[in-house]
Amino acid sequence: MVRFALGVVAALVIFGLGGLAIVNFGLFDARASTPHSPWFAWATHSTMINRSKREAGKAAAPARFTPAEMRAGFVLYDHDCAMCHGGPGLGRARFVQGMNPSPPYLLGVARTWSPSRLHWIIGNGVKMTGMPAWNAAYTDGQVWDTVAFLEALPYLSPADYQRMKQQSAGKGGGG
Repeated sequence: MVRFALGVVAALVIFGLGGLAIVNFGLFDARASTPHSPWFAWATHSTMINRSKREAGKAAAPARFTPAEMRAGFVLYDHDCAMCHGGPGLGRARFVQGMNPSPPYLLGVARTWSPSRLHWIIGNGVKMTGMPAWNAAYTDGQVWDTVAFLEALPYLSPADYQRMKQQSAGKGGGG
């Protein structure tokens, strides 16, 4: 039993030293222009999915979002999110081509993710993806407004999006 324990300790030390060597000698490819390995991509994405599932229950979504919350969320989305995630009839900024992983289009995200999970992801961001933690810049209410907009997004046409953009520009909002 002692030999087994010593073997486990030795393996952990060797594993730790190997990890330290990878970091100290720059052996991990940290370039954004190079895709993650399939294993690393799976590990980071699966961790984000499982963590958001576990943590999302701590914030209860409103029973319904109001049109005013959706419009406020549109202004935030158009100004801060659309450049990476696009919109109805709206492409993404050119710099997104250099992001790895590429930010997803969010046109139908509300059909896949619950409002509480979207709130968690928007508020906390996602490491190693370029997705910022918007709770550093937004209030909790603004994060929920953004979720309200994402809930409405699958039902907006390109003309609807442009009309909202013009209306918000007329009120001094939007990007």
